[in-house]
Amino acid sequence: MNPSERIDRHIADIKDWRGKTFATIRKTILAADPDIVEEWKWMGSPVWSRDGMIAVADAHKNWVKVTFAHGASLADPDKLFNAGLEGNMRRAIDFFEGDKVNERALKNLVRTAIEYNQTKLKKNAPAKKAPAKQAAAKKAPTQKAPAAKVHKPKKK
Repeated sequence: MNPSERIDRHIADIKDWRGKTFATIRKTILAADPDIVEEWKWMGSPVWSRDGMIAVADAHKNWVKVTFAHGASLADPDKLFNAGLEGNMRRAIDFFEGDKVNERALKNLVRTAIEYNQTKLKKNAPAKKAPAKQAAAKKAPTQKAPAAKVHKPKKK
């Protein structure tokens, strides 16, 4: 089963308001950009990526949480982030029963995350080795790590 099918099943298994909210969130994220990739990670969490991770979402007992991987670095003019505000990397949106998904604002936030991934993450990615350096690195002798010490209990 591919990740999109797993996400379909996951949402279908949520029989209350959270399933509908989750479906709306997913539809909105995917509508933000046609090149977004759906993934299934961390033992059962839907993840959306484009040039790096955008967000992960899941339904909890009383809410649906969407966590943006680099949310602390994203402009949020519509003030969607309402959780994880103290973190210096991630930010989240918690949706509670009765909350309406602001699809326009969520799409804009997803697009901002993609732009962040394309400019900041690629800029900071390590440069690829040139072919000559790769060949030299393969020929270089390797050093063995010291053997690990094994703890043996003392005999009584």
